[in-house]
Amino acid sequence: MLNILCMKWGSLYGPEYVNNLAAGVRRHLDRPHRFICFTDDGAGLDDGIDVRPIPELGLPAGHNDRRWRKLSVFRRDLGIEGTALFLDLDLVIVDDLGPFFDHPGSFLIVRDDDLFRPKPLRKLNPARDRFLHSVGNSSVFRFEMGQHAYILDAFVADPEAATRSFEISQQFQTAQLAKHGHLAYWPKGWCVSFKNDCVPRGLASFSRDPACPPGAKIVVFAGNPKMTEVLEGGGNKWYRRIGNVDWLRCAWQG
Repeated sequence: MLNILCMKWGSLYGPEYVNNLAAGVRRHLDRPHRFICFTDDGAGLDDGIDVRPIPELGLPAGHNDRRWRKLSVFRRDLGIEGTALFLDLDLVIVDDLGPFFDHPGSFLIVRDDDLFRPKPLRKLNPARDRFLHSVGNSSVFRFEMGQHAYILDAFVADPEAATRSFEISQQFQTAQLAKHGHLAYWPKGWCVSFKNDCVPRGLASFSRDPACPPGAKIVVFAGNPKMTEVLEGGGNKWYRRIGNVDWLRCAWQG
C-alpha cells in the first residue's frame, strides 16, 4: 500500500484543494494507495480521504514555528509504514504518477533551481550559489516512512540555530539529506513551474496561451502567480499575460 501525503492548515486553501488533489491522484495512479491529509480542519473533505491531525514537531517549550511543520512527516511514530509521496496542495497532476514510485533512490525531491530561471547575481557568492543549487523544493518528495527521522531530530535539537541559519524548512531539510548521503532529485521536466515552463516568456505570452510541456507530470506553482489566482482567471502582469488555462483547470477539477 502506497501512501500519498498532504498537509492543510489555516484558511489559505479550502477543502476543495485536498479533494481535487485526491481525485487527481486516483486518476493518475493505478496502484493501491491511501490518501492521507494532515490538517487542523477536516470539514468538507471527501469520504475516502484519511484525515489525521497535523503531527506535533515536538519542539522545546517556547518554540512554535508553523512554517516548519511539514518536517513533522518525518516522525517515527506516525503509525504509517511504507513508501510515501508528499504533495503540496498548490499543484496540478497532469500525467501518470507511477514513475515517481519506480525511480531509484531512498529520497527523491524536486531540485528547486529546476523550477526557476537562472539568477546570474548568485554567482557573486559561489558558496551560497552552490548550496542554493542543491536545495530541494519540498512540493513533491518521496521517502520511506520513519527512515529519515534524523531530519526532524536535528531540527528539534536546536530549532533556534536552524531557523537562524536557514530561511525555510526545505533548505534545512536539504542540508540534512546531503549530510546523510540521501539527497537525490526527480528527472528534470517531471515537475515543472507554471510560470516559468508553461507560460510563454515576455511578449510571446500575449500571442500564445500557456501550455503543458511534453513529459511533464506535475505542474507546480512556485512563486507568483499563485494557483488560486490563475484558476480564477487572474495573475496577469503588464509584462506577462496568462491567457486561457482551460487545460489546467480541467486537469485540476477532473
